Amino acid sequence: MAGEEMNEDYPVEIHEYLSTFENSIGAVDEMLKTMMSVSRNELLQKLDPLEQAKVDLVSAYTLNSMFWVYLATQGINPKEHPVKQELERIRVYMNRVKEITDKKKAGRLDRGAASRFVKNALWEPKPKHASKVANKGKSKN
Repeated sequence: MAGEEMNEDYPVEIHEYLSTFENSIGAVDEMLKTMMSVSRNELLQKLDPLEQAKVDLVSAYTLNSMFWVYLATQGINPKEHPVKQELERIRVYMNRVKEITDKKKAGRLDRGAASRFVKNALWEPKPKHASKVANKGKSKN
């Protein structure tokens, strides 16, 4: 559409939106071609289990999102279709994976080192009798 003559089958006001939509569809098509060029088993063998779960969840979410758009283009309200519950279910699992990832990234506390650090950082007053003993020793000399 970009660079082509404007079609009179639709209002001129939506031309920019349609051009953006066409570009987005092209980007999705390129990503799908890239994903499909490598076998799923080959891809998953290179990933740890958490990364495999992420790939599966993103794939399922993308597929269901595309179905959502398809329903909308067919005049069906996707909010009243079971695909909405499926997208919510996938989102819950995506949040669980995110929590696990965040826990892995969080630093671990070495309690012994922290205890030593705090103990050495605190100011300790000198005992009163220690300073008197030190002064008495100086006066005798």
